[in-house]
Amino acid sequence: MTRRDRDPRLVVPKKTAEDDRNARKDAGAVQLREADRVVGVTAKLASCFTDFRAPARVEHDLETLVAQRVYGLALGYEDLNDHDVLRDDSVRALALGKGDITGAMRSRSRDLGHPLAGSSTLNRLELGDGTTAAEHRYKRIVADSAAIDAQMVALFVALHATAPTEIVLDLDATDDPVHGHQEGRFFHGYYGG
Repeated sequence: MTRRDRDPRLVVPKKTAEDDRNARKDAGAVQLREADRVVGVTAKLASCFTDFRAPARVEHDLETLVAQRVYGLALGYEDLNDHDVLRDDSVRALALGKGDITGAMRSRSRDLGHPLAGSSTLNRLELGDGTTAAEHRYKRIVADSAAIDAQMVALFVALHATAPTEIVLDLDATDDPVHGHQEGRFFHGYYGG
C-alpha cells in the first residue's frame, strides 16, 4: 500500500517516550484504540457474534471482549493465556474504555485487581457452538464465521481508495524443513520435500 492510499486519519504520529521501551509498547494499545475509533473494526466484528449470556451477570460486554482479543493479537499476544497477565494492565484497560482501570470495583472478590477479562472468559469467544450456546453454562457466545469473513473483506476494501490489483495472503511465512513423519508436516509451507 502506498502512502497516499492510507487513510490520513489512521497515520499515528511517532511521538512516544523514546527513552522508555515499555511506554512505547503500552502506548500501542492506546494508538490501536484511536485507529479503531476511526475504522470501527472491533464494533463491526462484535456485530458478528451472538451473546447468550445473562446481561445482569456480564462484567465485560461483547465489544470489549472482542477489542481486548484483537488488540492483544495486534500487539503480539496471540496466545489466550497471555491475557491472564495482561488482564492486570491498566493502560490496556484504559485503551478498552474501562471506567475501573485497576479492577478495584469488580463484583466478584476473586476478580478484584483485574480490570480486564482473563483467558477463560476470552476463550468463550472462540469456542461457542451455535447449537448448544443458549443452554451451555460457559460457552454462551457464538461467532458467525461467514459474517466475520465478510466483515474483514469489507473493512479491507473500505480502507483502499482503489482496489488493489493483487492480494498476497502469506499464511505460512516459515519454511523450516521437516524430516520423516513429524506431526503437522502436511501443514508445512513447503510441500516439495
